[in-house]
Amino acid sequence: MVKVGVHVSIAGSIDLAVDRAEKAGCDTFQIFSRNPRGWRFKEIPEEVAMEFRRKLALTGISPVVDHMPYLPNLATPKEDVYARSVEALAEELERCAILGIPYLVTHLGSHLDSGKEGGFERTAEGISRALSSVENEVILLLETTSDSKNSVGGSFEDLAEIMRRVGREDRVGACFDTCHAFVAGYELRTAEGAAETMESFDEAVGISRLKVVHLNDSKGPLGSKLDRHEHIGLGEIGEEGFRQILRHPAIRSRPLILETPVDERRDDRGNIALVRKLAGGD
Repeated sequence: MVKVGVHVSIAGSIDLAVDRAEKAGCDTFQIFSRNPRGWRFKEIPEEVAMEFRRKLALTGISPVVDHMPYLPNLATPKEDVYARSVEALAEELERCAILGIPYLVTHLGSHLDSGKEGGFERTAEGISRALSSVENEVILLLETTSDSKNSVGGSFEDLAEIMRRVGREDRVGACFDTCHAFVAGYELRTAEGAAETMESFDEAVGISRLKVVHLNDSKGPLGSKLDRHEHIGLGEIGEEGFRQILRHPAIRSRPLILETPVDERRDDRGNIALVRKLAGGD
């Protein structure tokens, strides 16, 4: 049986995310712990953190995954944005610990045409600074990206290089996004393609460092670098592709987080149900 869930809203209060996850039929789920489109945020009241933890224990939903906001850019050459980005990462690591969340996913950002080497250096240094300033057990997960122009993290080798520079295997892992990997050029639609892709991931990064999977279909074709998520099975990867992906032991044994649309075609429960069906579960 796979462990599958969706990204849920924290509107009203962070603890309400647990209620929404349970209503959607989640075994696991992901949140933003604050407004993802701004720099400002409110501290988490102790009573809210306690209620969040209480509800998690009551429902048995785990693990919870937190996602960094959109504005931070760890690869940027702009000093003001870089300083705020490192600070935001440190703050988010602390918020995860307060809520009892074990994983924090981050995008690796854009070097803004300053060169990939510079992007690697800035990203690794920023991560190292944040981890050194916040010593807890939260594991930072570097997410595979769509390999768009100036991005850092578009290849498995990118992730491996940043991890090598940071070290800290106890605090740094990876999040594999199926849409991002597919549009970056990694084949996932066949058994052979999925096997070769995960073998490449293992060789570069190491399967042991894969902690969470973002399971998303893609509106863009293979290698298009178009980061547009689609309902499971309704995009370019397709149902048969996800059936093959979900047969791979490295995928099906990890928490699966769906970041799929909610519209007239399908809701979160529908996508979760299809994943379980394709994986051979309910």
